[in-house]
Amino acid sequence: MTDLRVAAPGGRLLLSLPGLDLPAGRSLAVRGPSGAGKSTLLHALAGLLTDVEGAVRWGETDLLSLTDPARAAFRRARVGLVFQDFLLFEELGAEANAALAAGFAPASQRAAIRQRARSALDRLGLGGTSGRLAASFSDGERQRIAIARALAHDPAVILADEPTASLDRAAADRLIDDLVALSREDGRTLVVVSHDPALTERLDQSVEIVDGHLREGHHA
Repeated sequence: MTDLRVAAPGGRLLLSLPGLDLPAGRSLAVRGPSGAGKSTLLHALAGLLTDVEGAVRWGETDLLSLTDPARAAFRRARVGLVFQDFLLFEELGAEANAALAAGFAPASQRAAIRQRARSALDRLGLGGTSGRLAASFSDGERQRIAIARALAHDPAVILADEPTASLDRAAADRLIDDLVALSREDGRTLVVVSHDPALTERLDQSVEIVDGHLREGHHA
């Protein structure tokens, strides 16, 4: 990411960052007070914002130079998104939610997406729950279904926005273990926006966003 600037529709500057580098397969915590621009940064890294200046590069691809359809295709292929509010379909089961991407994929890829969704649910301790609807799961289980959904298309990058905020401490700690393992064991790049020090202190690097500007800090 280089010379990133994000403005509100009225012109107010929301984010101004000169640069940020994250090696492939490493994890980054984005910290800072509410309203500082953390989620704006995550959305920019996902290519979800349009009024952005600068460059957001994943490997050789600069998201900001792509058309909207090309950005969407890049996200489907390379990026897994995890949100605080789960965003599950309540009338579907765990596997159907986790394999949602299969409905938008070419026919030749659907079986592999469904298999990866099942494997991710197994890994996250939710195997054998296909008969239960999403509404019957606890918040911690629902967030793990959301992570399985993010993994089903085998992304190189996982972007998570406050993934532990809606969870009790025990469920949050289990989720932290899952996220860290997914990054370190599978070599996926992980970027997490969080107020939770139990999560941010487990990641490879951290940065702090204050009033739309970057303050850097690192820890092992």
